[in-house]
Amino acid sequence: MMEYIRITHIEDPLFRKMHDLMKEVFPPEEVLEYSLWKEPLEDPGIRVFVALHEGEVVGTTEYRYYEDWNVAMTDFTIIGREGLSIGRFLAQNRMKDLMSLAQGNGGQELLGMFAEIYDPYRVEDHAFGGVKPMDPFVRREVLSHLGYKRTDLAYVHPSWNNDGEAVSGLDFCFMPTDDALDTLPAELIASFLKRYYAVLPQKPQAWSDMVAELEKRDTVALLPL
Repeated sequence: MMEYIRITHIEDPLFRKMHDLMKEVFPPEEVLEYSLWKEPLEDPGIRVFVALHEGEVVGTTEYRYYEDWNVAMTDFTIIGREGLSIGRFLAQNRMKDLMSLAQGNGGQELLGMFAEIYDPYRVEDHAFGGVKPMDPFVRREVLSHLGYKRTDLAYVHPSWNNDGEAVSGLDFCFMPTDDALDTLPAELIASFLKRYYAVLPQKPQAWSDMVAELEKRDTVALLPL
């Protein structure tokens, strides 16, 4: 039986196992350095959970809920082993937690959840540690099945190495609770991205240009993933 356990401090022995799993799976520019996790883990708005199976961290997810916008952001989801339904376990428990947070925020229903999703049709060199469920082609289809849609946006994000480099090869996506929703306010996306990446002072010019273009638009279409 798996357990869904929240990590709130860097000294938690499960965090070392989680960080090691991240380094096995993600490319280096996507992994925040170990010591820099102290403040994020202690931030009540950042929710980091692991799937614990027989004493081992076999999966993990990090996400945030923004009360003022009533939206969430999935920072990452890692499935570390095949054959345990880890993806479903994490997705179900994450959504249950988010729905509870939204209900506590004035009895609302969650508007939806953002995520950055690799486009393997543009970038094919992400092996993700050789873990088959993390294959970008598989992940993209699974996330499409979950209801994620692609924002009509030429997307880049600042490298988590904080070196001012722009990272491409991803789509910025949104999973609306109401599947009929086919647009989002451009102002929501721009404001969200500025807040989300405020932690990284070194912003690439391509990212700043993208946000500036967003601020000139009224809406952004949600397209099939």
